[in-house]
Amino acid sequence: MNTKKETRRGYVDTDKRDFSDANLITLQKAQQEIHWLLDRGYPIKNAVTFVGNHYLLSTRQRSALTRATSPTASITRRKNKEVFACDNQIVHIDGFNLIITMEVALSNSTLIKCMDGTTRDLAGLRGTYRLIDKTDIAITLIGEKLQSMKIAGVLFYLDAPVSNSGRLKTKILQLLNDYEYTVNVELVSSPDALLKGKENVVTTDAIILNDCISWINLGSSIISDCIESLKVINLSSYYK
Repeated sequence: MNTKKETRRGYVDTDKRDFSDANLITLQKAQQEIHWLLDRGYPIKNAVTFVGNHYLLSTRQRSALTRATSPTASITRRKNKEVFACDNQIVHIDGFNLIITMEVALSNSTLIKCMDGTTRDLAGLRGTYRLIDKTDIAITLIGEKLQSMKIAGVLFYLDAPVSNSGRLKTKILQLLNDYEYTVNVELVSSPDALLKGKENVVTTDAIILNDCISWINLGSSIISDCIESLKVINLSSYYK
């Protein structure tokens, strides 16, 4: 029996208003202006504050624009490093980053399609995490997608200081035990530092994407292929 209470990861009831069709037009216009500033060297925080104040945007709307918008040079660099096949190779996954996004998708909460082609959530991770009723499904979807890619193995990196990271490690190993590829999970103090120099990285963290050798847009692929009736807010005007 599933004793977990149903939880909607990342759900905020004001999102329906903040990301309505009418407000999305305003957000896309604001994004164009933020992108223009970023291409001229302005820091993302300053650019979002300046433009957000002009359009009287909510904190949630500003967070979406911050996550969705990147300078052209960064987008180009990330797209040039994206890979679509990794047969018989090892995949390195930013564990909380991917699993939380999958939980948000399964909760039908807000997701943002971003300028670099990634799909990011607005849930955030502030040192606390708990397994929810969507966690098993999220991990299983990841496992099945990796199986279809014919990889040799996968290594999940989990932030050791985050609460319940040990429980999540156990859950990943249990659910992915029977797949054909090898599965390892490491609890580390800083996944970002370890993933920066890796190949076949799975994350939406902009800093890691900028510095890794290559990356796989696994989250977007799973969401588009496996999760139906999900509205993704389109702030990807650069992405083709």
